[in-house]
Amino acid sequence: MLYDFKNIEKKWQKYWDNKKQFKVKEDPQKKKFYLLEMFPYPSGKLHMGHARNYVIGDTLARYLRMNSYNVLYPMGYDAFGLPAENAAIKNKTHPDKWTDACINTMIEQQQRLGLSYDWDRLVITSKPEYYRWNQWLFLKLLEKGLAYKKDAIANFCPKCGTVLANEQVIDGKCWRCDSTVEVRNLEQWFLKITSYVEELLQDIDKLSGWPDRVKMMQKNWIGKSKGLLVEFPLKTENAKIEIFTTRPDTLYGVTFLTLACEHPLIPELIKGTSIEKKVKDFINKTVVQKRISRLEEKNKEGIFLEKYAVNPLTGETIPLYVGNFVLMEYGTGAIMCVPAHDQRDYEFAIKYGLPIKEVITGKNKPGNAAYTEEGILTASGKFDGISSPEAISKISDYVEEKGIGRKIVQYKLRDWLISRQRYWGTPIPVVYCEKCGMVPLKESDLPVLLPQDVEFTGKGNPLANSPSFSECECPKCGNKARRETDTMDTFFDSSWYFKRYCDPRNDKALFSKENVSYWMPVDQYIGGIEHAIMHLLYSRFFTKALRDIGLFTYSEPFQNLLCQGMVLLNGQVMSKSKGNIVSVDEMLDKYGADTARLFVLFAAPPEKDLEWSPEGVQGCYRFLTRVWNLVIEHANNSVSRSATVCDNSQKSDEDYERVRNNTIKKVTVDLSGDFHFNTAIASIMEYVNYLYAGNFNVSAECKDKCIKTLVILLSPFAPHICEEMWQILGNKNTIADISWPVWDEEKIKLDRVSIGVQINGKFRGSIEIPADYQQNEVIKCAVENEKIKKYISGKNILKTVYVPGRLLNIVIGG
Repeated sequence: MLYDFKNIEKKWQKYWDNKKQFKVKEDPQKKKFYLLEMFPYPSGKLHMGHARNYVIGDTLARYLRMNSYNVLYPMGYDAFGLPAENAAIKNKTHPDKWTDACINTMIEQQQRLGLSYDWDRLVITSKPEYYRWNQWLFLKLLEKGLAYKKDAIANFCPKCGTVLANEQVIDGKCWRCDSTVEVRNLEQWFLKITSYVEELLQDIDKLSGWPDRVKMMQKNWIGKSKGLLVEFPLKTENAKIEIFTTRPDTLYGVTFLTLACEHPLIPELIKGTSIEKKVKDFINKTVVQKRISRLEEKNKEGIFLEKYAVNPLTGETIPLYVGNFVLMEYGTGAIMCVPAHDQRDYEFAIKYGLPIKEVITGKNKPGNAAYTEEGILTASGKFDGISSPEAISKISDYVEEKGIGRKIVQYKLRDWLISRQRYWGTPIPVVYCEKCGMVPLKESDLPVLLPQDVEFTGKGNPLANSPSFSECECPKCGNKARRETDTMDTFFDSSWYFKRYCDPRNDKALFSKENVSYWMPVDQYIGGIEHAIMHLLYSRFFTKALRDIGLFTYSEPFQNLLCQGMVLLNGQVMSKSKGNIVSVDEMLDKYGADTARLFVLFAAPPEKDLEWSPEGVQGCYRFLTRVWNLVIEHANNSVSRSATVCDNSQKSDEDYERVRNNTIKKVTVDLSGDFHFNTAIASIMEYVNYLYAGNFNVSAECKDKCIKTLVILLSPFAPHICEEMWQILGNKNTIADISWPVWDEEKIKLDRVSIGVQINGKFRGSIEIPADYQQNEVIKCAVENEKIKKYISGKNILKTVYVPGRLLNIVIGG
């Protein structure tokens, strides 16, 4: 018998909403758990790739509540940003209206999925009640010297007269009018994240609940290195160029210098020369490339600036270039080039006919490539004959003695540019007065609201073109002043939103210290690996800066981090731009929320990519139908069904109790550990097979206990159908209020155990083995099992992982 999932899901969603089932309050008497998914950008309708993230969190939230945790599980929307402004330009509407419509659609879909958020804590970053606290935080950071202005390069469309984000530059042209994009120096706002660089780096090792991959990405982004800062004087100009190197042993082999396109000395060096336009065109073309693509650019290009520097150790004159492979944010924005001992420099020197001077000799020297290994110095003056490691130390000392450089610790991390020359963001709360200069607003003047009298044409900055916004009085002297028209990077919004959930309706402060001290830090954070650097690093910085302002005492925002895998369709990541999405609405209309939830949890471990499978979805729907029929038959006291798998009719209460308790244990251990949802569901499926396999010649009490245990164990994964079945079984209370069952170890002891078998992380079946089997014996049984054999036939077993008594994972290849 099929179950009516549409009406069942509507019924229970309405029940939870009316009862405010998942509303949470601070309770010092209960153990708290703060569970959070990275809040989404409201871009429109969800697809199943998005839904997987939320279903993972919701399943854990429901399980934790049933284990007596006081669970904070909120939702919000990262609502400012460029897409809304672009949509306003395209559709001739206001970004606020477009954003609100998207949010309402997403809320409806999330509620249809049965997500158990405390909706009373909803946070939307584009609303004044949120962004006023962005402005308050900015003023505090400014007061502490952590916010400042300086010149920085920006993409600029001369035809539209507006600054462009990187996303608005397509193949070097403006996304709107197709004009060639230029780069210009603009005075912009920065946050001094580098003030915390060493603490950010050192504290990574304290993040024991984070994936090693994410921690390594953050370490590499911070990029600490010890080296030497060396001054190369220009030959004809009264200036010096500083370079940072970790290879002082190659200083005698420097044959040219290369500057980043953004280097501030370049405009002065080319001004009024015959190459000025050529260099500017090259810089425009290069700077609009994203940083990563510049680093990976295979075609190394440069232009000779018709200027020379002097190698301070040899006195040799060396040419000065601008290159597309040098980044201003790494080192000093200028590099010394040693083509004999750096492959990139070698290729550049060959291309432009520059000298190659060997200063290190060693074994296995390549014929047509740079020698990059350690060796013995040559052509290096008094340092000839010593080894590279020794030369690094001695030449560094020599450079310091001569006063032409110094040993330093360098970081790749640069201060965070937060200025955005667009409308749909948080206004920066400062004004500019001819008499007083730059003046921060008073807290009593917050929030600075976005004006409504703006036109979205794509030309210029809407805020700068709004007199009602830009024209104001100086809060210090009362004279006419001009308001700052830059808005804040949306990463500012997302760097502290998780703290606002602790006290979202507080209109006197960001949050109360009591609330944030109770809930923070976040116990489990869930989100994509694409946020491993920017969002997570900025959130860590904000936490440390706000700690030092005195708002709380903890130093890290997220104790544990899960980076869920992608959802794939035909081997490609689901994406609107690729047109390969499975919509949430389509899934819910056809199969219901519980089937959708069960599939995304069962098809693969959360941290692995999941291949979408219509057959797998149908299988989950059939399974839920089997459970439904089993419960209905039990409720109707129908036992006429014959055995479908094997005959368990001789099994006793003791046998059923053993299986029941063992299933409780397996599911509990899987949910309490590293998100083994797929194996937990597999254990429930095995349990259902066991219950289906016999005629239940057991006591009524045992039979009832077995069925109710099934419904409780399944409820975090498929909450709607389980609520309905729980009611059908005669229970008055909601299953969400039921305590999670506890197993009795004494009732589990047995001579044989059932082991789940995964192949490359996917559940493929179970094998029954003696309880005392060791790993090699378990593997032998698995590979000889007929069900398992077909998955590994002709393949190489690369690795096996055995969890005694529970699970064997076999990794195959070839």
